[in-house]
This record gives sequence, structure tokens and C-alpha cells, in this order.
Amino acid sequence: MNSCEQNGVIERFLLYLAAERGLSTNYRLSVRQSLTHFFCWLNQNRRRLEELQPSDLVDYHHDLLAERLAASSCRVMMVHLRIFLRYLTSAGLLNNDPASLVSTGRVGMALPLTLPSASVQQLLESIDLNDLPYGARDRAMLEMLYGSGLRVSELTSLRSEQIDWEDGFLRITGKGDKTRYVPLGGEAALALKTYRERARGMLLREGVRDPRVLFLSRLGGKLTRERIRQIIKQRAKAAGINENVFPHILRHSFATHLLENGADLRVIQDMLGHSDLSTTQIYTHVEQKRLVQIHHNFHPRGRFKHGEA
Repeated sequence: MNSCEQNGVIERFLLYLAAERGLSTNYRLSVRQSLTHFFCWLNQNRRRLEELQPSDLVDYHHDLLAERLAASSCRVMMVHLRIFLRYLTSAGLLNNDPASLVSTGRVGMALPLTLPSASVQQLLESIDLNDLPYGARDRAMLEMLYGSGLRVSELTSLRSEQIDWEDGFLRITGKGDKTRYVPLGGEAALALKTYRERARGMLLREGVRDPRVLFLSRLGGKLTRERIRQIIKQRAKAAGINENVFPHILRHSFATHLLENGADLRVIQDMLGHSDLSTTQIYTHVEQKRLVQIHHNFHPRGRFKHGEA
């Protein structure tokens, strides 16, 4: 199958996903990326789609893992491939579905990366609230990512009317258009109030697309997720933090530090906006790993000696 034929069969499959399955544009884009990667692998390894064997899929899965992609990405790509091959078989484009005989096993969920509470404090306190307008803005953003566990997409779209100053809560609309209420911590409230009263007006411009958005760029518009990621990395570097710091690590740290200090898992689930408790339970593995390390380091008989059974 040449490149034109490959593109044709991918487009036919994407049309099927749109017309018959009603799947979103974003999902179809993700499928396109997965299948493009797979066809590149076929070409590089001189294998043909029409002659695909179960052993080829096992090899492909192993090569995905060897690329050190995130475990979740490997799982999603293999799911897309299985659906694609099932479609080709039902459409008569393949004689047999090679994926039906292959089990790649459950790909383990990677533990979320977190920062020690001391590192978070070092990062936040390195940003001067009196540095107007950017210090006040950045401090408020980071305080809210960590203090309320917001997703970066929720932060970029946050508006003043979502803040209940009297009761100290935020009204957040997250994934699936589900609304949840999360506490606005004292430090976050102080930083946010400082930003609103002293810095936001310095960034506001006439004629911008959505002036009600709370956190503004230097041009007065809505900050992008990529720009917030850049700001956080710059602030972490300036604070002398060597860990890889990115927006979602503050959300992970929010949940993990709550759990470490005795918060109930279901309360954390509600604050994060997880529909399934099993998603939140990944943070218990982080805590268990930390406790094992503490025991290993400090208990007089906690250190395992290699060669002993």
C-alpha cells in the first residue's frame, strides 16, 4: 500500500468515525496521529498492512514502549489501532483481524509527578506580589493552581463572577461541563485580591476579545496554556528549583499534599472534579511510595540487603 492509498484508508476510517460513530473532531485528530505513526512504522519495517500478523502488532507495541512514550499514550494508540483494524476487517479490506489474537496487557498507570511542599513554598515565595503587574499576576496564578488544584484550562478561562469572596469558594466548570466548588485558600485569596486591585488594570486593553477573563497577557488578552507553562518554567528556574515544573504538577502536588495531611480521598475527588474515585486513587500510590521510602531510610531494619531472601 503506497502513501496515497494509506492516506485514503485513514480518511475513509475518519469519515466513518464522524458519520457513523459521531465522534468529535479532537478525537478524530488523535486517531489520525496514531494511525500516521503506525503507517510510518510499517514503512520503516517494510511490512504491509494486508499481510499484518499478530506478531507484528506485538512488535509494534514493544517499539512504542521503547520510545518511552507515556504509558497512557501507548494505551490510547493501541486502542485506536485495534478499532481501525476491526473496521478494516468488517469492511472487507482485511481477511482477518490480527488484533483479535493479541493481548498487549494492561499498560500500567504512571504515578503522577509531584513537588515537595518545601519546593512549592520556595517557588511561590520567590515571586514578589509587589512586582507589578507580572509578579502579582504570576503569584496569583500559581497560588490558585496549587491552592485550589485547578487545571490550567480552568485557570485560563476563570472570570471574576466565579469567585465567592464571602464564603471563599470558586465555581469551576471542568471536563464534561461539570460544575464543582473548590475552596479558595487564604494565601491564594490574598494574592488574587492583590492582582485584581493593583495589577489587572495595568494589563487591561480596549477591544480585546474577552475582557472578563481574569488573568491577562501583556497585550490584554487571554493567556494561553502554553504561555502559562512557559511562565511557570521561567519562575521555577529563577527560584533555583531543579525539578521539572509544569502546570499540572501543581495540581498533582495539591492532591498529594492534602492526602499526606489526612484529607479524605473522596473530598479530594470532589475538589479535583474526578467522576471516578479510581482516578483519584492514583495519589494513594504516591503516598504509599513515600511511606515505603521513609521506612527504608529511617527504620533500623528497613533497608533491604541485596542477595537476601
